[in-house]
Amino acid sequence: MEIRGFAYLPATLEVAVGDTAVWINRDVVPHTATGAEGGWDSGDLAEGQSWRLVAGQQGSQPYYCAFHPTMRGTLVVR
Repeated sequence: MEIRGFAYLPATLEVAVGDTAVWINRDVVPHTATGAEGGWDSGDLAEGQSWRLVAGQQGSQPYYCAFHPTMRGTLVVR
């Protein structure tokens, strides 16, 4: 998944339990991928940095950028 143009691309990512989701920041400003319900947070991702999350439980997990709260995405675990 890319972070580009102040957006998560794709906005909704579907994975299976046990898959690894990867966020890569392609913007020149820092971003985060922060679980809206808590439980996970990438921390600050500078340009070119990436972060990985192993999908644990089935369900829909909304997330956002702590620096830019209008940036929103959803991780769907099947």
